[in-house]
Amino acid sequence: MTQNTFSKVSEYIKQNEQRYIEKLRDAVAIPSVSGDINRRADVFKMGKWLVDEMQRLNITIKQHLPGKHMMDGVEAELPPIIMGSYGSDEKKKTVLVYGHYDVQPALLSDGWNTDPWTLVEKEGKLYGRGSTDDKAPVISWLWVIEAHQKLGLDMPVNVLMCFEGMEESGSEGLDDLIHSESTKFFKTADCVCISDNYWLGTTKPCLTYGLRGVSYFQISIKGPGKDLHSGLFGGAVHEPMTDLVLLLSKLVTPEGKILVPSIYDDVAPVTEAEEKMYETLDFSFKDVHNATESTNTIHKTEKELLMARWRYPSLSLHGIEGAFYSSGAKTVIPAKVIGKFSIRSVPNQDPARLTQIVTDYVNSEFKKLNSKNVIGIECLHEGKAWLADVNDWNFRSAATAIEKVFGVKPDMTREGGSIPVTLTFQEALQKSVLLLPMGRSDDGAHSTNEKHRPVHCVRNTKGADFPPNFPEVETTIEKGTLQHLEAYSGFKGEEKDLNSILKKLKIKRVFIVGFCTEYCVKATAVDSLSNGFETLVITDLICPVNKLNEEVVFTEMKGCGLKLIESF
Repeated sequence: MTQNTFSKVSEYIKQNEQRYIEKLRDAVAIPSVSGDINRRADVFKMGKWLVDEMQRLNITIKQHLPGKHMMDGVEAELPPIIMGSYGSDEKKKTVLVYGHYDVQPALLSDGWNTDPWTLVEKEGKLYGRGSTDDKAPVISWLWVIEAHQKLGLDMPVNVLMCFEGMEESGSEGLDDLIHSESTKFFKTADCVCISDNYWLGTTKPCLTYGLRGVSYFQISIKGPGKDLHSGLFGGAVHEPMTDLVLLLSKLVTPEGKILVPSIYDDVAPVTEAEEKMYETLDFSFKDVHNATESTNTIHKTEKELLMARWRYPSLSLHGIEGAFYSSGAKTVIPAKVIGKFSIRSVPNQDPARLTQIVTDYVNSEFKKLNSKNVIGIECLHEGKAWLADVNDWNFRSAATAIEKVFGVKPDMTREGGSIPVTLTFQEALQKSVLLLPMGRSDDGAHSTNEKHRPVHCVRNTKGADFPPNFPEVETTIEKGTLQHLEAYSGFKGEEKDLNSILKKLKIKRVFIVGFCTEYCVKATAVDSLSNGFETLVITDLICPVNKLNEEVVFTEMKGCGLKLIESF
């Protein structure tokens, strides 16, 4: 893509940003929760919404219905897997993009500050379930195609699409489809691009080349034929809860060390090249502290922490089914309890072997208890780890594109989570697969107050250039480029102190112009005034993120004592 084409497309997207936000608002309003049988109709509704948008862009569409499945004792239709094709120029590379249109459950009572099904704009962020996982990334691919169409430009690549509606509930039917279509609909794919993960931090983009696998286990302990009264039977019978808690305590230490024998035997050693890669990553403990809203990290250095998340296995305890958990004081002895835990595996670890050694270990520890209760252990589902070559053409091309947009080379990262479809695509198509994150580390996917942060000014585009009638630029102040430091104001820039620079130049009057009236403009103007400068905001040379906010912000700025004027 030439610089001219890039600038045109970027500018078109900027001009249509508010319309795109409204489209995302429409998508978020559809509660397409695949894990809730009562929301299954909404998942189908979201699929139709997506198909309608694709048809509007003349994308060739093929829908696959995987069939039926059982959920919560109810037989239900699985939502369609939507395949799309745009462009068939044999001289161009063909990129297969994957995403999902279903979402996690969300209730206002879970702790959301706003209705999770209503997209809310606040402080430059877009709050709503699915805003970052994965509705915004999915429809972003459509906006790129639309921009090229409206501008009369050829797409630089052909695009294949695969969008599913069951990702949050096991992706039923997807693996079979990918394998069956690998020699049909997907046969022309040269590479695969998945946007279903997140930046390492909040300010620097990255490409992801590795994921851990996951094996999810449950241990069941069955004792008496019914729940018992602890006053009548406490101390007289083997209690299932006691056995289970003891077994769970034998799985992992508070420092995160897994106690299952030989589990670390297959972990690949750290190479010299990998060591160097960790040293250049834009990451700090604050990233984790902000994301977890705590400071209870285990490790002493950032590198140790990332290695623990990315390249070493971990074991997490998730909950106990059948136990008393409500408020109050119930003195029941549960007849049966089920403990849930998972292991995040790494490359070279075979899921089948992992299941065997965990099963053998748990059974051996249970025998030591001399309990008369009955134990059962099973692996509910499993997925392999994935690792790619960051030096192949797919990663090199993506890195070049990111640098063109953001003006910085992306970090190459791995992730502790699991996206099983990544390995499925790689094995079925035998093509390079990469993860291209569009969300930030603090977006809160799967959590309350999930959000997405659109990029407002793209480097090297018209929107980020100085106007031609600026005869001279004395100095440039960078802001908002440090991890976890949201610096909207030019007076909170990095390395250079704007207040000192202006006073050294004996400046008394400051005129404010620029993008993002609600944030950057307002924050800079308020700081300018508080630093003693006569401050004038030129209203026809500023631009809000949301036009609907403009009058409210003008009123707020006037209330702060700022002068609002028009250009001469």
